[in-house]
Amino acid sequence: MTSTILINGQASDDGVAVTDSSVLRGDGCFEVLKAYGGVPFALDPHLDRLERSAVALGIELPARADISRWIERVANECPDCAIRVVVTRGSALPDEHGAPVVIVFAHPWSGSRGPARLLPVAAPWHAAGAEWDLAGAKILSYAPNLSASRRASRAGFDDALLTTVDGLILEGPTFCVAWVVDDVLETPSLDLGILDSITRRVVLEDADRLGVRFTEGRWSLDRLEEASEVMAMSTIREVQPVSVVGHLAFGEGPITSDLARAFAQRIR
Repeated sequence: MTSTILINGQASDDGVAVTDSSVLRGDGCFEVLKAYGGVPFALDPHLDRLERSAVALGIELPARADISRWIERVANECPDCAIRVVVTRGSALPDEHGAPVVIVFAHPWSGSRGPARLLPVAAPWHAAGAEWDLAGAKILSYAPNLSASRRASRAGFDDALLTTVDGLILEGPTFCVAWVVDDVLETPSLDLGILDSITRRVVLEDADRLGVRFTEGRWSLDRLEEASEVMAMSTIREVQPVSVVGHLAFGEGPITSDLARAFAQRIR
């Protein structure tokens, strides 16, 4: 069951028009955050990223305080839920110039349980660090990423690990990744065009606080042959161990466990 669906702050069961830019063009941006006990986690960083995405798209958002209030309203209705904020440009018809549309609602989503099994999938659609207007924006057009997830599922895996066409590790379709080599946490750098994940930021802060050395950079897939543990990180997954990447198997190591506990402590 979802919470009340708010469209520009008003409760509505009508949804958006079939002429909306999200329907016809996939033209918009979004955020997903979680509420714990009715409190949205890391609300301000999510709103910061939503604003950056909207600026990149040239969409004028309502006041930040209004969006925050809408998020808090649905969090009160669905205390332990995923909260979705979807921003569209409005009508996509050339003779209509409607105002942007902001949709906010919450729904139960417990996330994945147990270690994840990932299939490496080349992502030719990924900018992989090339300069372009929407670099770093969390845009609606996720069809290629979800296609990679379905390909992994058909092959017997839980999800995909995206790489460049020449084999550099990027991110998952809806999550970021990190791994441990010689007790150092390694993760792809943001200059590869991966999403600036809020969970990734929190995990790196916790690593620093716990005295875990970490580095960001560019690594090919064969780097994982030297890794002792691998993890996936996202709003929904939180900090999840990865047991398989392609033909490589991993145990749930101490650094992944420590970072998962630290993340859980932040939630509490």
